[in-house]
Amino acid sequence: MSKADLHIHTRVSDGLATIEQVLEYVEHQTELDVVAVTDHEDVTGGLRARELATKRGLRFAVVPGVEVTTLQGHLIALFVERGPKSFRRVESALEMIHNERGIAVAPHPMSWLTRSLSERTIERLVRRNEAGITLDAIELGNPSPAGRVTRNRALRLNVRWGLAAVGGSDAHHLAHVGSGWTEFAGRTAEDLKAAILAGEVAAATRPYPSMREVGFGNVALGLAWGYAATPRKMLRAAVPRRGRP
Repeated sequence: MSKADLHIHTRVSDGLATIEQVLEYVEHQTELDVVAVTDHEDVTGGLRARELATKRGLRFAVVPGVEVTTLQGHLIALFVERGPKSFRRVESALEMIHNERGIAVAPHPMSWLTRSLSERTIERLVRRNEAGITLDAIELGNPSPAGRVTRNRALRLNVRWGLAAVGGSDAHHLAHVGSGWTEFAGRTAEDLKAAILAGEVAAATRPYPSMREVGFGNVALGLAWGYAATPRKMLRAAVPRRGRP
């Protein structure tokens, strides 16, 4: 079985490592076969990472993605070339993701430690089961504090929901990369996509490195950088519009 970390952040949003540092780390410090760069409100990190990985002939594949903030909570879009608009209803984001032939994942479901889709919202989407306006997967392998607090509850509820169970590290520091992953048959990004859509994937984790291993200063810097990520993105997006006639 191959391994894919489907939830990685870089300096493009609230991660502390650059795109180049993340690629170098994955290449030499992990056994991952596929990674997804999912910066907040911005798909450019994933697109750039895929471009660099291809150009350098790295041994793993990169999937472009984005973690978008909807009115109901965070939503991850995978295999997209452009991201959904932020602060819209989750249904609108799901429709755009599927129009792009992407994959929609509920990250750290129901977590109260960060913006997350609630049980009620996920239940509504699953019951609706309308083409293009539904979830493809749920993140059950997220070793971050936000992912751990509701994991057991999500596992129980997903027996009823029947969503594909995926894993990702939610890495904001290099040492976190690869601590959560999705297992799938095959090797390529397309194999991974097919496995998710077929529900033939499994989520797995190992514990996050300690704060001492990451560095207390890095942890503090990461928190400060992270809280400002979405406001920063929204401000940048608004600036060009102000200058238009």
